Amino acid sequence: MNFSTVNNVYFIGIGGIGMSAIARYFEANGKQVAGYDRTSTDITNALGGLGIDIHFEDDVNKIPSTFLNSEDTLVVYTPAIPKNHSEFDYFKDNNFNVLKRSAVLGEITKQTVCLAVAGTHGKTTTTSILGHLLNACNVPVTAFLGGISENYNSNLIINGTEVTVVEADEFDRSFLTLSPDLACITSMDADHLDIYGNAEALVETFKDFSECIKPNGKLFVKNGLPLKGITYGIDDDSDYCAQNISIENGSYVFDIKTPSGTYCDFKFGLPGRHNLSNAIIAIAMAAEYGCEYNELSKALETYKGVKRRFTYHIRTDDFVFIDDYAHHPEEINAVHQAVREMYPDKKVLAIFQPHLYSRTRDFVDGFAESLSNFDELLLLDIYPAREIPIDGVTSKWLLDKVKNPNKKLIEKSHLIDEIEKTNAQIVLTIGAGDIGIEVKHIKAAFHVKK
Repeated sequence: MNFSTVNNVYFIGIGGIGMSAIARYFEANGKQVAGYDRTSTDITNALGGLGIDIHFEDDVNKIPSTFLNSEDTLVVYTPAIPKNHSEFDYFKDNNFNVLKRSAVLGEITKQTVCLAVAGTHGKTTTTSILGHLLNACNVPVTAFLGGISENYNSNLIINGTEVTVVEADEFDRSFLTLSPDLACITSMDADHLDIYGNAEALVETFKDFSECIKPNGKLFVKNGLPLKGITYGIDDDSDYCAQNISIENGSYVFDIKTPSGTYCDFKFGLPGRHNLSNAIIAIAMAAEYGCEYNELSKALETYKGVKRRFTYHIRTDDFVFIDDYAHHPEEINAVHQAVREMYPDKKVLAIFQPHLYSRTRDFVDGFAESLSNFDELLLLDIYPAREIPIDGVTSKWLLDKVKNPNKKLIEKSHLIDEIEKTNAQIVLTIGAGDIGIEVKHIKAAFHVKK
């Protein structure tokens, strides 16, 4: 569709991380933007600061009158909204142009040179690295991020509209609406089985995504995945490969072998081999787009990360507090690897909030195994998000499977007291639910004490 004929864009679920990035995009392009969300958050507050009108009751009477003209209003919704949402039903019943978030993103990418990042893990970090690299190399890029970039304090990087960088989200197969010129697949571990049913169906959908690439486009794949493409990896035979890796002052220093030669002394400040892998594919895609390696090296060194992705909140010699969004067993394993590599001799306490009853059920043994690796574990109740409880699926069930005697199920209200009792030098909060809200309380409680 032609967005130039649209004057007003209304969002149902505007506070979502992906939705809010598109809201910022339309606002930056001179559109009138407003929306509904269930609760007020830091994200909705930031949008309000841009002059975007947001309300928190599902009530048609709360919709600003400007957005009630179907001729020049686009309505964007997230599939996370409940059925029988009165505002959604109103717009549908009155013949407004109503599009899912992924369809809008797909339309935007069709008009641009699109670089898309797919995979069950690593999308947000890889997308933010890639967006930062292109922006620092002065490419006219808009990058839609699934998290808040530490460099830009935003989930949107905008330096022009000729190139887009997007997360290709496999949830509900929405990435099949995209038309990328360059795309990568970081991983295809089983996830979202409430949508796909089994791991095989998920893999098939990633193969379908690889066929969405524009003619003469390129696909990059993590070495070892069952797809043909330009490969990337660490210390292996990939087309793009990190070599001679060392750690200096908490940062990786490495060389990168490419099809055109080896380039030396790259520096990257995020811990964890999974993050180093994300950096390699971001460099590869930026280089294939046309950026110079010496410019990419300078840009990578200035990359600061994404909020809630191995984010340091307290970092002293005696006490370290890190927060991470990990909500899948493989992601928890990656966080564990990172923290052990950086702090090999220190005691680590993990505080984990499971996200979704269905994910807990589908991966309970994987969660138990990954959580057993930490020295101590505090487990919170399951965060339901869009789901209703599943009989027998509880945090107590998960806790009983964890093979570590230093484990405990606790209420969020007791979190500070329980951390007080530990002698762990490293404290991690992990999860995709509302555990992120607790971070500021923990930071305030222990910033001076520890």
